[in-house]
Amino acid sequence: MAGRINDEDVKAVRDAVPIDAVVSEYLQLRNAGGGNLKGLCPFHDEKSPSFQVSPSKGFFHCFGCQEGGDTITFVMKIDHLSFSEAVERLAGQAGITLRYEEGGYNPSHQRGERIRLVEAHKIAADWYVEQLATSAEADAGRQFLAERGFDQAAAQHFSVGYSPQGWDHLTRYLRGKGFTDKELLLSGLSQEGRRGPIDRFRGRLMWPIRDIGGDVVGFGARKLYEADNGPKYLNTPDTAIYKKSQVLYGIDLAKKDIAKASRAVVVEGYTDVMACHLAGVTTAIATCGTAFGADHIKILRRLLMDNGSARVIFTFDGDAAGQKAALRAFEDDQKFAAETYIAIAPDGMDPCDLRLAKGDEAVADLAEPRTPLFEFALRQIVSRYDLDTPAGRASALDEAAPIVARIKNSGAQHEVAVQLAGMLGILDTQFVVKRVAQLARWARDRGGKGPAPERRHQGQRYAGPPQQATSRGPALNLRNPVFATERELLKLALQRPELVSPAFDAYGVDEFTAPPYAAVRQAILDAGGAEPGVTDPQDYLVKVREAAPDDAVRAMVTELAVEAIMLHKGVKGVDEVYAGAQLVTVRRRAVERRIRDITGRLTRLGTHGDPAQLAAVQNELWVLQQYDQTLREHGAAAL
Repeated sequence: MAGRINDEDVKAVRDAVPIDAVVSEYLQLRNAGGGNLKGLCPFHDEKSPSFQVSPSKGFFHCFGCQEGGDTITFVMKIDHLSFSEAVERLAGQAGITLRYEEGGYNPSHQRGERIRLVEAHKIAADWYVEQLATSAEADAGRQFLAERGFDQAAAQHFSVGYSPQGWDHLTRYLRGKGFTDKELLLSGLSQEGRRGPIDRFRGRLMWPIRDIGGDVVGFGARKLYEADNGPKYLNTPDTAIYKKSQVLYGIDLAKKDIAKASRAVVVEGYTDVMACHLAGVTTAIATCGTAFGADHIKILRRLLMDNGSARVIFTFDGDAAGQKAALRAFEDDQKFAAETYIAIAPDGMDPCDLRLAKGDEAVADLAEPRTPLFEFALRQIVSRYDLDTPAGRASALDEAAPIVARIKNSGAQHEVAVQLAGMLGILDTQFVVKRVAQLARWARDRGGKGPAPERRHQGQRYAGPPQQATSRGPALNLRNPVFATERELLKLALQRPELVSPAFDAYGVDEFTAPPYAAVRQAILDAGGAEPGVTDPQDYLVKVREAAPDDAVRAMVTELAVEAIMLHKGVKGVDEVYAGAQLVTVRRRAVERRIRDITGRLTRLGTHGDPAQLAAVQNELWVLQQYDQTLREHGAAAL
């Protein structure tokens, strides 16, 4: 074992490396007054900065989670190092040679594991760069880069390299540098072969992946030869220093500009990062073989400081995979305090292709925020449904509303809900706003776990606002005044069918907006309709119950069949006049919903729609308006 590091050398390391310089490699610091700096704590999630650094004292402290210490402590905690490893790392940055109380100078093979693995990666990265620059075999790699608009200077700026096709070139080279086979296997640079370790990466273009502190911790490798049976891109496996969900390619180059501009541009690949930076978009970063997720957000939040002007722009390919990636990113959108946007290049080109086709200016223009990510995500959801039908709008609302309900800012939530109503062509925006607010309340009541699972009755249909046929969470209050007339009409159809027949049998299932009521209407229809003048009412109800699809609907049939018909004040009795009033009210509400549907359709068609289609829709609207007026003037006689 290596001896204890000399106390004087430890002090020299502390004095040589300012704590604010070290901390600012990981998060953005701002003036906190009194000579102190503040930022978002990297050791726990917080919305406002409670992490403070005192450069004059050389200490940090978080008033939220109570973590604190000096420069060495910070490096130990942030990179999960031992005390010796942290001192060794800082000493390397400061150019200090460490002395050990036992055994003299520290032999390289006795140094901490993380330090050794990082060192192996640094040597490997330099070796790969040399191979790309000098090896004749690497011509395939140089040609690949040239075809994508990257010259030798660009390759050197991003430290792009080449791994030879042989079995163990790098392995033998690193052995010569004093690394053991165990270290090479632990690093992920080598893998077990039949006769010992062999190179993991062979015949590939190599991109070094650095952590936010600038250390090379892994590689992304691009296939160059058809004979290579491996994947197109091969990444370092998870190791003690590399976790693909916790690294962002290009973060070492972009972090200062991200903090300065309060903006980050998330692209999909290594060449996209290169293209963006060369085009002047120096805030571009990319994930490494995985979807953008919560750990990536933590990295960016520390740099963006969650200020109100921060922007995160996602650039995804316009294909189905790119759209899916965008929707995945939206799932974590609310973990940002920053505003998020999406940018898709013309013809679905990625930034690298766009730079080749249209130049640097086109790439810079792409990175300007235009479409909010939430708007893109909602439009993708809405586009899967037929918005010309009530059922289609219901399903689209059913899927989109819970997403809007997750927006934590109530003002933003209201605004997005209004936009969603416009996307769906629902003129009653307050219905959508209330629906979203209701889902948000249910989510809060459930401890932030989201809306409760949905329960549907068979035969459920949607006919437009203000019904809540697709509600999630608590069961519908079926005695709500909104549904009162539908309930009364069904009771009449079951208890006094002679008062509503034959008009009732012409009513569609979708004229009953509460799902259980629609299911009962369907059961009556399946049983043969409301039978006037039945001699055996029990037999009639048995047939309706047998036609019900499940126990819940059967129970509802029974409930409506035995519940007293509610007479309003001034109504003398259950007669044809009373029954006619219920028939007319239910029908008029259905007509009004259809009028709103068609008006919304006209809004979507706009002034640039097909003239013939516009005329047809306008004619349908006129017919319905006339029918509504007739019902209003003549009542049940118009049925």
